[in-house]
Amino acid sequence: MSRIGKKSIFIPENVDVKIIENKILVKGNLGFLNLKISNKLQFILKENKLLIVRNKKDKKSKSLHGLYRVLINNMIIGVSHGFLKKLELVGIGYRASYEGNILDLNLGFSHNIMMQLPEEVNITIQSEKGKNVIIILKSHDKQLLGIIAAKIRSLRSPEPYKGKGVRYFKEEVRRKTGKSA
Repeated sequence: MSRIGKKSIFIPENVDVKIIENKILVKGNLGFLNLKISNKLQFILKENKLLIVRNKKDKKSKSLHGLYRVLINNMIIGVSHGFLKKLELVGIGYRASYEGNILDLNLGFSHNIMMQLPEEVNITIQSEKGKNVIIILKSHDKQLLGIIAAKIRSLRSPEPYKGKGVRYFKEEVRRKTGKSA
């Protein structure tokens, strides 16, 4: 039995959880999220706790048990507290700016990269002289935030020789030695 799936999910007072047919709806201070749920699981809502129980003991329902518990828990944490990802631009002349929902990145290519961000993602940019530019992404949706951060990082992944590129904050990049003379 899934150890994670057995744990009940605590629902804070400022979060409203509803189960309607094959969807779970979570509403909180920071936003609204919904998730299509499987019919292989049963969701029991008691006071301020949500418990997930399997209907069958087949392999598919076992794998979904822990997954749905984590997804729903992330939704509840997201609408109550939110999530944060930091990206660091390492390289000379690498800059970032944003206006509205458009992120403008200068990553050493011949042109700037313009990226449209969803409304659910808030962005702030910290740039100090002599330090790397830090992009801070905030959202109530953890999945969307991870996708956006990975997409920005993929525009210029850190390379192993000089370490230049876009990396997650405090990410360790394995460096290679160059040519040996």
